[in-house]
Amino acid sequence: MRSPDSHGLRLLRNGIAVLCALLIYYGIPLNLNFGDRVLGAVAFLIGFAGLAQLIDRHVRRLTAAPLRAGRQVDGILLLLTVTIIFFALTYYLLARNDPAQFDGLETRTDALYYTIVTLGTVGYGDVRATGQAARIVTMLQIVFDLVVVGVLLAVATGTITRGLRGTSE
Repeated sequence: MRSPDSHGLRLLRNGIAVLCALLIYYGIPLNLNFGDRVLGAVAFLIGFAGLAQLIDRHVRRLTAAPLRAGRQVDGILLLLTVTIIFFALTYYLLARNDPAQFDGLETRTDALYYTIVTLGTVGYGDVRATGQAARIVTMLQIVFDLVVVGVLLAVATGTITRGLRGTSE
């Protein structure tokens, strides 16, 4: 049986994890010269593949031995946070190294905003990808978000539903 404090502790841990991710995002020094497009593309592809691997491992772990609903939510939140930070940094570096890639993206906050708006499929139009590299990365994020968020939510929903059925019987 769970203690009443476990829900509050999970919320606190999740809040701290998101806060730490934001501190890293805003604090990471980006003075390195990523002007070399090939190096930047390779770094992006390695990061993208790493994220895909993390998501794949998490989904396999959930389907092999389902966790409690709370731990699933924690894992999903952490993966979404890492994904958001990864794409926001990518967008920021793209815009910083080639300002023609985006219209309206000048700061890290703009990049974070654009990433979250893209994740939410809102698309206000105040920040938009204008260069080919920015459009390709945005398309990859959209596909990645749809697939990953869909799979994670389906797995989590299935596990939660099984858990609820188990407790009501």
